[in-house]
Amino acid sequence: MKSDFLNIVLYEPEIPQNTGNIARLCACLGAKLYLVGRLGFVLSDKYLKRAGLDYWDKLDIEHVESFEKLKEDNPNSNFYYLTTKTKQLYTDVKFQKGDFLMFGPETRGIPEEILNKYPANCATIPMRKNTRSLNLSNSVAIVAYEAFRQFDTTLID
Repeated sequence: MKSDFLNIVLYEPEIPQNTGNIARLCACLGAKLYLVGRLGFVLSDKYLKRAGLDYWDKLDIEHVESFEKLKEDNPNSNFYYLTTKTKQLYTDVKFQKGDFLMFGPETRGIPEEILNKYPANCATIPMRKNTRSLNLSNSVAIVAYEAFRQFDTTLID
């Protein structure tokens, strides 16, 4: 069941340390973490667990077989797709509690067919031209905390 606060979606994540860091972030924020599709690691991976440290018991995490299944299970929810392939800034999005923020795999991003289907819901973090993208866990933190800021939340119980 989705979080009424914030939902972070990692589509086919590849690097366990990134996912572990994001899991820790989700535990600290009270966000639910969805891992969608084929994973580049197993959930018992020691690097994944080490990055999440002692936060695993505080984490709401779910592995969903496909993006289509996640959308089907949450038909009335807002989904935002973070990508370098749009000009809309993440700071221009008006996030609402219960939204889903989706991030693609480290080496290739969210598939074009998804981005093309939902162009109005794509957003980007500004970066200098001709540079590599930010690390996935950094990107998730930046956007998740913008949503958190917009929610006008100062403390989560």
